[in-house]
Amino acid sequence: MSNFDVQLEKIRSADGFIAALDQSGGSTPKALRLYGLDEGAWSSDAEMFDLVHQMRTRIMTSPAFTGERILGAILFEDTMDRSVGGKPTPHYLWQDKQIVPFIKVDKGLEAEAEGVQLMKPMPQLDDLIARSKALDVFGTKMRSVIKQASPGGINAIVAQQFTIGQRILDAGLVPIIEPEVDIHCPDKAAAEDLLKAQLLEHLGRLGEQQVMLKLTLPTQDNLYADLVADPRVLRVVALSGGYTRDDANALLARNRGVVASFSRALTEGLTAQQSDDAFNAALDAAIESIYRASVA
Repeated sequence: MSNFDVQLEKIRSADGFIAALDQSGGSTPKALRLYGLDEGAWSSDAEMFDLVHQMRTRIMTSPAFTGERILGAILFEDTMDRSVGGKPTPHYLWQDKQIVPFIKVDKGLEAEAEGVQLMKPMPQLDDLIARSKALDVFGTKMRSVIKQASPGGINAIVAQQFTIGQRILDAGLVPIIEPEVDIHCPDKAAAEDLLKAQLLEHLGRLGEQQVMLKLTLPTQDNLYADLVADPRVLRVVALSGGYTRDDANALLARNRGVVASFSRALTEGLTAQQSDDAFNAALDAAIESIYRASVA
C-alpha cells in the first residue's frame, strides 16, 4: 500500500482525534501568551515563530504525543517547512509517531459580510499543495466563520469551501472543510440547520470522492449524524471553538461518531515554565481526556 492509502485507512477507521497545531500569524501571540510567554519574549515575527515552533516541537516530541491516541495533526505552513527530530516536520509525525500530517492552506478571513467571514484569496495554493505532497502530507484544512444565521452568507461560505476543496481533491489531497459557526452566534442552532442543509447539498455533487468536515459542536446533540454516516465524508471532526477543554469534551461525548480536532483546548494548561515531567504529564492527561471524549 502507498503511504497515502495507509494514512487514509488510519483516518477512516482508527480510534483517536486530530491535534490542531496550526495557529497562524494572527493567533500565534495569543497561543504564546497562554503558554506563558508574553510579547516581551520576542522582538520580531521571526523570533515569535521560532518560539511557537519550540512549543510545537515540545508537544510533538513528547512521549504522550503518539499515533496510539492521535490520528493526525494539522500544521501551519511555517511548521511544515521546519524540522523536528532532524526531519521535515510531516516526515517526523508520520515516520516516527504514526500521526497523519495535514496542512492549513487558508490565508485568513475577509471582513464580515452577510453575517459570515469568507476566506481570503489563496494565490499560492497550487504551490503549497505540491510542496505538501512531496512531504507525504495527507490533507488540508481551511477555515471560514459563520456569525449569523444568514442563508445567503452560509450558502456563500459552503460554496467557497467546496470550490477550493475540489481543487485540493483534484490535486490528490483530502480537504478538511471547516465552516465554523461562532459559539457566540445569537441564532447558533438556526445557523447550524442552514449549514447542514448546504453541506448535504454540496456533498451530493462529489460523486465518489471524499472530504472531511470540521464543525462547531452543535447546539442539538447528534445534529450531524447524517454527515457522519454519509459515504462521501471520510470523518467528521469538531473544533473546540472557545469552549474550555472540559466543556468541549462533554459536548463532544454527546455527539456519536464525531471526534475532536482541538487546538487551544489541547494545549490548555501547558506552559513554557513547566519541567519536562510536568509538561508531559499535563499533555498526557489532556490527550487522554480528549481521546476518551472522541471514542465515547
